[in-house]
Order: sequence, then structure tokens, then C-alpha cells
Amino acid sequence: MADADLKRLYRELVSLEIELWNGIEGRLRTEYDLPLTSFEVLHLLLTRPGPRIQDIAEAFSITVGGTSKVVDRLEAAGLCERRANPDDRRSSIVELTPEGRKLVDGALKVFEDELELRIGSVMSEQSVREVTSVLGTLRAAGQALDAERKAAGRTLLPGTRAPKQHGRPAS
Repeated sequence: MADADLKRLYRELVSLEIELWNGIEGRLRTEYDLPLTSFEVLHLLLTRPGPRIQDIAEAFSITVGGTSKVVDRLEAAGLCERRANPDDRRSSIVELTPEGRKLVDGALKVFEDELELRIGSVMSEQSVREVTSVLGTLRAAGQALDAERKAAGRTLLPGTRAPKQHGRPAS
């Protein structure tokens, strides 16, 4: 495949992701004073009740520390709460509060409306399914490559640190 084609595809995917994120977040902030990151976590809590912080982090491929900070902000706003995990005393379960459920229900309508305007009104349902399938294949291949590299110790993944080198100061 031509190198220029791959670079163009990369640029189009990244640009689309940024524009989608900014467009959806703009509406959520305007109508609900809600960042898209917070919406994503609240939406996950709505669709998958009772996850641990670790489960949320894995769902979004982000660090546990970053996830904990988002949940801390949502909890401080009264939108979710942590409770003891009955299966593991070392972790907690995160749940929506009634206020959080009400907020995410309304925000979900805005989210879906913006997706329809930005994607659904431009592409057929069949095209959406095809593109979704291709993107899923690309993500799975990338995840397999990352896992292979991690196992071989060749490439660092986000949120990981390089092993300390003896005789050199840590940076």
C-alpha cells in the first residue's frame, strides 16, 4: 500500500476524532455543563452498573489514576458514588446517583442527536456498519501488536515506565 495513502488515512482518522470530540463536547458543555470525558464515564455507569475503577479504566484504555480522578470529580458533583465491593474489600464499586442518572439521561439525547447530525445524516446504515467493522479490525490488530510488544518488552504502553537502568540516574 502506498505510504501516502496510509498517512492520509491516519490524518483523516485523527482529524475526524478531534472534530467529533470537540463538536459533541461543545454541545454537552453548552447544554449540560458536562465535559465529554465525564459523560463517557456516566454513560458507562448507566449501561454497565457496578464497575470498579479498574473496569472503567480498561473500558476506555486509560490509567487507573486518571480514571480515579474523573470519578472523584463526578462524586464531588454528586453524580456518582463509590460503595464497598462485596467481592473484594480492596476495591469499590461505582454507581450513578439519582442526580447522575437524570443528567446522563438528558445528555445521552444530546450525544445521540449530535452523532446523527455528524455521522448518521451523512452515511447510510450499511456504511456505518462497514466502517465500524473495519475500525474494530484495526483496533484489534493494534491491541494485539501492543500486547505482543509489551510481552517482548520492546515498547512502552501509555501509563507504563521504563525499567531503571543501573548506573544511570532515573529521568
